[in-house]
Amino acid sequence: MDRIARRHGARAARSHGTVETEHGATPQTTGHTGHTGSPLRAPGRAGMAGMAGRIPAKVALPIITALAFGLFTIFRTHTDGTKGGPAMLYGLAAFVVSGALGLVVAHFQSSMLTETRAIAYGVVFGGSLGWCYSLGGEAILKSCAFGFTMGAVMFVVSLYVFRTHRVREPHGEHRPHKTHGSDRRHSLPVATH
Repeated sequence: MDRIARRHGARAARSHGTVETEHGATPQTTGHTGHTGSPLRAPGRAGMAGMAGRIPAKVALPIITALAFGLFTIFRTHTDGTKGGPAMLYGLAAFVVSGALGLVVAHFQSSMLTETRAIAYGVVFGGSLGWCYSLGGEAILKSCAFGFTMGAVMFVVSLYVFRTHRVREPHGEHRPHKTHGSDRRHSLPVATH
């Protein structure tokens, strides 16, 4: 049992003879190498699941969203008649720029006020969709109006989500009111009889 556990990168529990990864099992990295000279990794889905567990959500979600936006951009340019390489370049540019902006917003969102964070999400979302809408051959004014509308919708939705989930916000409650020493009306002493 120990040999099988070491092969998969965990220690076997001495009491039960089973591998308990949730109770502090650590990978054995000394002396075990594969045929390429690198430490053994779990093959297939176990290796991917282990790697996915190490990527934080504030990195993974903007990248996945940017990938979806890049694919949508390729689809949108095909509706205008652009085929092949140029459509792929538009999709790649959309992936890189929206991914970079998403990572910046995700990185700095914990230091932003609720309204500022909602505006940032609205600007990135509205600007991206307005630009992508213009790739289909639409007029600039119509694309700007579409982007502004989608940005406003994202602002309202983000603000609603951030305000209703205050407990999960990184900086705590939205502008909590503190009682000051000079203002005694809010903190009256308890009557003693």
